[in-house]
Amino acid sequence: MEKFKTFTGVVCAVDRANIDTDALIPKEYLKSIKRTGFGHALFSDWRYNDDGTDKPEFILNQPKTKGASILVGRNNFGCGSSREHAVWAVAQQGFKVVIAPVDGEIPAFADIFRNNCAKNGVLTIQLPSDQVDQIFTMTSVDEPLNATVNLDDQKLIFGNVEFSFEVDPTVKEKLQQGLDDIAESLLHERDITAFEKSHNTQL
Repeated sequence: MEKFKTFTGVVCAVDRANIDTDALIPKEYLKSIKRTGFGHALFSDWRYNDDGTDKPEFILNQPKTKGASILVGRNNFGCGSSREHAVWAVAQQGFKVVIAPVDGEIPAFADIFRNNCAKNGVLTIQLPSDQVDQIFTMTSVDEPLNATVNLDDQKLIFGNVEFSFEVDPTVKEKLQQGLDDIAESLLHERDITAFEKSHNTQL
């Protein structure tokens, strides 16, 4: 997993609430057990016609979102089944960040999706609804919208507009160091080996 660094990227805003994991990657793509090659499947039902051609009206197919690395949705993003493939598709399409609003008691993200993002190097940012509304307004023009994501300072910057966000310190550290669960465990390899030796049950 790559270390998460401050970057400036293009925003792609999908103006829908309750985007579930089946919308992110439909079930027909779950046959593969490989962890690569899922980027093209992201939003495939919304993104492609039956013959495989692009639907020009879908935001990800429009010129202003070419190369987008910041994905914005509405509340309860990533709800539905727990398929990790959904996060693989998001990341392999090139998105490093997903943003969604907290709307009253409705969460910004489904818990399992948010946790899977952290394990795969994708930063999830939750913001107040009015700030996300402002982002959608900024994306409504027919040209790319760029934003800078600074995880160190926990800032999201759109030119003169700046939003602060909270992030779990443990998640922040793992993203900054580029550590997934296995890599984090290997930091303690000596201790693990010593434990195994001292608890060897073989005669």
